[in-house]
Amino acid sequence: MTAPVSVSTRNRIAIATIDNPPVNAASQAVRAGLKEAIERLGADSAVDAIVIACAGRTFVAGADIREFGKLPLSPILFEVTAAIEACPKPVIAAVHGTALGGGCEIALASHARVLRKDAKLGLPEVKLGVVPGAGGTQRLPRFTGVEKAMEIVSSGRMIDAKEAQTLGIADALTDGDVLEAAIDLAKSRVGTAPTRTSDRPVPAFDTEAAKRQLNEIERKARGQKSPREAASLVLAAPLVSVTDGVKLEREAFLRLTHSEQGMALRHIFFAERDAAKVDGLDGVAALPVTTVGIAGAGTMGAGIAVAFADAGYKVIVAERDMAAATAGKGRIDGIYARTVKSGRLSEAAAAERLSRIDVRDTLEALAPSDLIVEAVFDDLEVKRTLFKTLAKIVRPDAILATNTSYLDPELIADVTPGPDRVVGMHFFAPPNIMRLLEVVRCARTRPDVLATALALGKKLRKLPIVSGVCPGFIGNRIYAMYRRQCEYMLEEGATPRQIDEAMESFGLPMGPFRVFDMSGLDISWAQRKRLAPTRDPSERYVSIADRICEAGHFGQKTGAGWYLYENNERKEHAVVRDLIDQAAKARGLPQRQFSTEDIRIRLVAAMAKEGAQVLREGIAQRASDIDLVFVNGYGWPNWLGGPMFQADRIGAPRILAEIEAMQTRDGPGWEADAAITDAVRNGTPMFSP
Repeated sequence: MTAPVSVSTRNRIAIATIDNPPVNAASQAVRAGLKEAIERLGADSAVDAIVIACAGRTFVAGADIREFGKLPLSPILFEVTAAIEACPKPVIAAVHGTALGGGCEIALASHARVLRKDAKLGLPEVKLGVVPGAGGTQRLPRFTGVEKAMEIVSSGRMIDAKEAQTLGIADALTDGDVLEAAIDLAKSRVGTAPTRTSDRPVPAFDTEAAKRQLNEIERKARGQKSPREAASLVLAAPLVSVTDGVKLEREAFLRLTHSEQGMALRHIFFAERDAAKVDGLDGVAALPVTTVGIAGAGTMGAGIAVAFADAGYKVIVAERDMAAATAGKGRIDGIYARTVKSGRLSEAAAAERLSRIDVRDTLEALAPSDLIVEAVFDDLEVKRTLFKTLAKIVRPDAILATNTSYLDPELIADVTPGPDRVVGMHFFAPPNIMRLLEVVRCARTRPDVLATALALGKKLRKLPIVSGVCPGFIGNRIYAMYRRQCEYMLEEGATPRQIDEAMESFGLPMGPFRVFDMSGLDISWAQRKRLAPTRDPSERYVSIADRICEAGHFGQKTGAGWYLYENNERKEHAVVRDLIDQAAKARGLPQRQFSTEDIRIRLVAAMAKEGAQVLREGIAQRASDIDLVFVNGYGWPNWLGGPMFQADRIGAPRILAEIEAMQTRDGPGWEADAAITDAVRNGTPMFSP
């Protein structure tokens, strides 16, 4: 096997080249090879200066993910960066592509840096629940100052070459061959003492302002620990040497690596990689799509149109008449106006994207579309009628996608002459912002149609997760069990505020009843009324939400729902309290006190119960897909890892005990899946590999 670090020499300039495809990760072999090369070349009298370069499409783009969570292998990266900085000869980093994590730290430890103009640098470790571990928090502020370094490391954002030059990190930029430019810079440094980053003083800063910034970083992190830890290490940089600062950094890195948040964030990282591996699609190519049609210009249709226009597609939006089309155009214009007002988009960019969207007052306008997404009222007959009409208008090879959130897309596909071209594309509101896209594979959906929907999702910068067909698909089906247990607990003695506070202290940005009020109680009420004729009479059904709606209280938009909203305050709603008391008496259940842990574990157990069944039925391909659905579509912070991850953290015995209590108390539909009972019997995780 070829060594991942090779050395060549050109006119007394040594070039240490890292070649570890695909992203030149800083594996143990790379670390060992680079450290050995730097130390050997530093002592070689035939070498005047050293350039660190990388083969392929990028500089070192991070750590070797195969080493995550395992015992560290020598040499540790901070030993490599220390060797680079201590080298008695000038060391120049030739950076192209992305220098992320350890790659950025290698560049910062070098004595000078040449960047291609399209290169980027970043320290994204906080996104994996840790902090930089090879001096990033100590060397960066010596270039940027404390405030800017705190912002960069706590956000994990990338900086481009121009910003790097402005901050003093990049000594030179080039739009040509970065290696040649680095060699030229190395030649100019021959005979001069290396400029070591650790010798740079940290620029003066306002201590009180930095402390306020630290508190703001903690607030924005919403419970995630690594952003504050990283920023605190930056704040310590002026007080200690780089050597001592790196020791502090290393201690924090190891502590966070083994924390629950660190494990959860790594779980989500690997889950996203696995989600792209879809059964049955090996070697299947996506079909070409240039023009996208949207049937319906309501709130969802307008947002979906914006999502496709943002991704560069030509979009045709069709409504039933001119009044509806005009209203839809106004919604689309409003989305872009708000985006411009927020500063996220320039007026020129918004105008350019708007020019891609053509809003029409007839479905016939959708004829040129390669793919049509319907975004009409979520009623089966409405959608079937629409698909019958679309099938007569569009090309016979066009893909028809339904945005239904609950209905059976198989029944929608039945009315078309080409059911193999029908797929579900369930966007989450607001669709131009929310990252999750449930791609629903029907029994007759062709593999290339499914592959096309997935490819479109990625082009839209969304996270597409494949779901099988069932009511509510992955997310809404499991969320329904979560909601039912929330309402059951009301009948047993809990209050909406108590349940909300329990889940918010767990880490959710908003408790369930606050979410219900914000979303509007009337939408789910209408759905419950539609489903009432088919409801299992043996099912435990809580009617409190129905009574609230019958009283005209639909949540925040009407000033009352589960809570009362007055003078910008959320208060206990006396009407709801009385309804809960009445329901509890009618049910005849004993009242009890709920602890925060009781609530949290009961709700996670309900989701784990349903999630296990979703997996057994093949609706979801893997447990981590379920976690991604809740992290990206239902507000779960990624540092919690998702409900299936949390269920394994709680442990199979406690989860099974909760489910058995549900079965006894709540009746049919709450049986434990074999995945859970087997895990208890075998002493293994329920869902983790």
